[in-house]
Amino acid sequence: MVRNPSANREQFRPHDHPNDAFLLTTVVGSYPKPKWLNRADELVDDPDSKFDVSDLEEAHDDACRLITHEHERAGLDTVVDGEMRRNEMVEFFADRIDGYEFNGPVKVWGHNYFDKPSVVEEVEYDEPWLVDEFEFTSSVAEHPVKVPITGPYTLGFWAFNEAYPSTEELVYDLADLVNEEVEKLVEAGARYIQIDEPALATTPEDHAIVGEALERIVSGIDEEVRIGLHVCYGDYSRIYPEINDYPIDEFDVELCNGDFEQIPTFTDPEFEPDLALGVVDAHTAEIESVEEIKANIRQGLRVVPPEKLTISPDCGLKLLPREIAYGKTENMVTAAREVEAEIDSGEIDVENPLDD
Repeated sequence: MVRNPSANREQFRPHDHPNDAFLLTTVVGSYPKPKWLNRADELVDDPDSKFDVSDLEEAHDDACRLITHEHERAGLDTVVDGEMRRNEMVEFFADRIDGYEFNGPVKVWGHNYFDKPSVVEEVEYDEPWLVDEFEFTSSVAEHPVKVPITGPYTLGFWAFNEAYPSTEELVYDLADLVNEEVEKLVEAGARYIQIDEPALATTPEDHAIVGEALERIVSGIDEEVRIGLHVCYGDYSRIYPEINDYPIDEFDVELCNGDFEQIPTFTDPEFEPDLALGVVDAHTAEIESVEEIKANIRQGLRVVPPEKLTISPDCGLKLLPREIAYGKTENMVTAAREVEAEIDSGEIDVENPLDD
């Protein structure tokens, strides 16, 4: 069953928030890397370069500081470092989990390749994966920091399983490792954890496996820690209302790219977790206007009341030009604050949010 989102949401409201209504604003995770950081990644692998690992660590720190402050400048209530230290969402974690190995890239679609790992022995937890990343970002941020983690279902099903009798068993072992990592993050001060499971939408018949994995992830985690689940793409009617049984506080979903055609899916039966609604399209290099985003936010009010609505982009923004990503984020926050004011004034009827 759903955790207790009302027990942890209010901690993210800024002390100087201008409105009574509060639409929590955040981002999914990834963000465009500065071009110089891509060059730094190349230089450290160049045998003729004097640029070494310590230089790369400094470059990563600089980039994380830059993007965290960029998110704060845009006005986000909770920030992420843009995943400046990470590469591909499965590869990054597989490289840190004992039991995985890499055997070269695999063609996934078109001319795109993915360095798909193989699980060759039982997975084990060794060193923390993200604690240093979180502690650095927290040290340079004034706003609360959210931590995205690729979930065990995606880590299991987007790898070659050469060690377990079934991928389901692999997923459960990975979920136990994610639980260990979440515990370490919470000890370090993290209060907002997002589990990314894009693979769920591609194989929705496995929603029960994801539910069991989430139960393992949140075992022993206090209710003051906000647990979100991000899913993108797919026919959500194939995993709803089962989502209501997941032990999460917030369900983060991509709907803007589909013009919110699937919003009615979440209206019956009643949606139980908080809804983190994608209100800007991560796949188009056009900055939505504030008025357009405000209309998108109203779509979310068809599903949940304002106190259960979180505002975010559809997905990570890393494939966009950086100025476009910033413009989308800034307009998204402005739109959220204006909608809050209109709710406070009664201009928006939350019972009939699409009415003018």
